[in-house]
Amino acid sequence: MLAKRIIPCLDVKNGRVVKGVNFSGLKDVSDPVELADAYSRDGADELVFYDITASSDGRKIFADVLRRTAERVFIPLTVGGGINGLDDFGVVLDSGADKVSVNSGAIADRSLISRAAKKYGDQCVVLSVDVKRVNGEFTVFSHGGRINTGMNAVQWIKFGADNGAGEIVVNSMDTDGVKNGFDTELLKAVTAVVNVPVVASGGAGCIAHFIELFKSVNADAALGASVFHYGEVSFAELKRAMRENGIQARS
Repeated sequence: MLAKRIIPCLDVKNGRVVKGVNFSGLKDVSDPVELADAYSRDGADELVFYDITASSDGRKIFADVLRRTAERVFIPLTVGGGINGLDDFGVVLDSGADKVSVNSGAIADRSLISRAAKKYGDQCVVLSVDVKRVNGEFTVFSHGGRINTGMNAVQWIKFGADNGAGEIVVNSMDTDGVKNGFDTELLKAVTAVVNVPVVASGGAGCIAHFIELFKSVNADAALGASVFHYGEVSFAELKRAMRENGIQARS
């Protein structure tokens, strides 16, 4: 069994890390480069950076922040936001990222997933999906959770995995920032239809939530934001608890 990965998520807006609840009410947290460096030293397995307003603002991603982070951080970096074409993949990878997360750009051009996988390798292509229940159905939202696409989330995720996405990040808008636990119902529906690594995002509030996730869902990694940003959970304590509960964690 592969070790489960613990991944802090840094949502960046105007050059600062921010965090909200249910994708709204954003509050300033920290400088992204300083925070990434601290997480790397404290035991994070990977880092995810999202430029959360790049797509809605219609601009390119923050390559300067990424370059400065890559100079100081030596764990894998996944970066997303404003990824709309193959050139954007190239810019992000050339700036120091290991993987590129695509969301709204893939919704606008479904061929982007397969074309990026063919050019850069599927290990570099991460499909990030923002999901919210609408009339009881798991529904895809785009542009930082602002636009209801009407697409069925499970079907879209399966399409992405079948067409070259090497990893799926499932962002539950219903549990985001609420800290009541991961959206296991959604995650079970996703892991039942794909054979690529799935990263659970949205809802972590304490160590027990991570344990519950890994014991109940075949997720490969757990992503957290405010639970790490505000020091509510340390990587050392979390990984120790995982091992005590029979869940393999990276050292």
